[in-house]
Amino acid sequence: MKNEAAAKRLRTIQGHVGGIARMVDEGEYCIDVIRQIQAVQAALNKVSQMVLEDHMHHCLITAVQGDDVNERERVLAEIADVFQTATKS
Repeated sequence: MKNEAAAKRLRTIQGHVGGIARMVDEGEYCIDVIRQIQAVQAALNKVSQMVLEDHMHHCLITAVQGDDVNERERVLAEIADVFQTATKS
């Protein structure tokens, strides 16, 4: 997995969240706070995409190419569950 890239992004996000907390503590304009929250959400979505892509290129391919039918079904079910959870409203 591209742990370094994901970890770096997460550290940046962590700092950004701290900045948002300070904005709230200092009573900054609500719309500015919301915009910063949206930026963090977009950044988290990017990290999620990175992790999913890595999973599909490594874990999923390994399972699909393997002989263990149960493992293949488990990994495919995980992917389906991730997409189902992401699309719930």
